[in-house]
Amino acid sequence: MRQYISQKNLDAQGLLTIIGKDYRYLRNVLRLSVGDMIHVRLADGTLQAMTVCMIDEKGKKITLQVCDTLEADGGENQPEETESIESTEFMLFMAVPKSSKFDLIVRQATECGVSRIIPVQTEFSQDGGEKMNFRSQRFERIIKEARQQSGSPVNTQLEDCLSLGEAASLWKSESELLAESESLALVLYERNDSTVTIFEATDKIRSSGSGLKKAAIFCGSEGGISPGEIEILRAVGFVPVHLKTNILRCETAALYGIASLQSLL
Repeated sequence: MRQYISQKNLDAQGLLTIIGKDYRYLRNVLRLSVGDMIHVRLADGTLQAMTVCMIDEKGKKITLQVCDTLEADGGENQPEETESIESTEFMLFMAVPKSSKFDLIVRQATECGVSRIIPVQTEFSQDGGEKMNFRSQRFERIIKEARQQSGSPVNTQLEDCLSLGEAASLWKSESELLAESESLALVLYERNDSTVTIFEATDKIRSSGSGLKKAAIFCGSEGGISPGEIEILRAVGFVPVHLKTNILRCETAALYGIASLQSLL
C-alpha cells in the first residue's frame, strides 16, 4: 500500500496542506485529482485515509481532508509505536560500500521495514566512511520515497558511521538489556568454516516461542569481512552465518539476509 509521508499533523479543521516538492510528487508522480483518496502517514505516526479536496495549480498547493474510514488499511490508523508493538526491531549493521550501492541498500532495507541502519567502517570497506554525512537530505529523501512506495509503517533511521569496535559495543550494550531469547545477531560470512546456516542460527529462537524484541544483521562490503573482525563480532554475540547460495554482491547479501531472517521469524 502506497502512502504519503507528511512532516506535519492535521490542522484544527482536519485538513493538510501540501506544497513544494511534495506537491509535485502527489500531482505529477501519483497524478492525484480532486476526489482521489490517499493514505497519509502523519508526523505523529498515525496512518490516516484522506481525500483530495482542492488543488491550486497556480499556487502549487494541494489540500487533503480526513476520510471517515481507512478501508485499505483495515482501520488500523494507529501510531507507529502501537502498530508494531509486538514486532521485532530489525537493525542492519552495514560495512560502508561504494556510494551507489549504499543508496540501494538504504532503499531496500527501508522497504523491508528495518528500523535502524548503522554504517560501519571496516577493514575492507570504502575509505572515508566515517567522514560521510549519513544524515543528509539525500538519504532522508531516499528513505521517505522508499516508505511512500512500500507503505512501511517503520520510521527507518540512518545513523552515523561507527568503527567496528563501536558497532560491537553498541550491540553489546543494547542486547544486555534484554533476555537471551529476546535478541539475535547474525553476521553474514562468505566463508563456511565455523559458521551455521541461517535456519540453524534461528532454531533456538523459533522453538522457544518467546517474543524476539531486537534482531541485527551485520553485512560486509565488497571485500567481505576479515577473520579478525568475525572474532570481534562473535565475542559480543553475533553468530557467523554462511548463506548457501550463489556468490552475492554486498547489496544483494544485505537484502537476502534481511528477508531470510524476517521470513524465518
